[in-house]
Amino acid sequence: MCVAYPGKTLSIEGRMAKVDFNGNVIDVNIGVVDVKVGDYVLVHAGCAIEAMSKEKADSILEIFEDMI
Repeated sequence: MCVAYPGKTLSIEGRMAKVDFNGNVIDVNIGVVDVKVGDYVLVHAGCAIEAMSKEKADSILEIFEDMI
């Protein structure tokens, strides 16, 4: 099973973006999705696999919180 986690796009440079995951800023490859600064992305293995609304990201984050 694979787990993907949503984060907020802070900046974009070429095919890479800085994405914030609860205060942890990580470089993410955005080559396969259309993303703008401020968008939320679902990330797996360092690659954005889906752009999504804040509401959808919050819904997924709530599921992770319930698991803890």
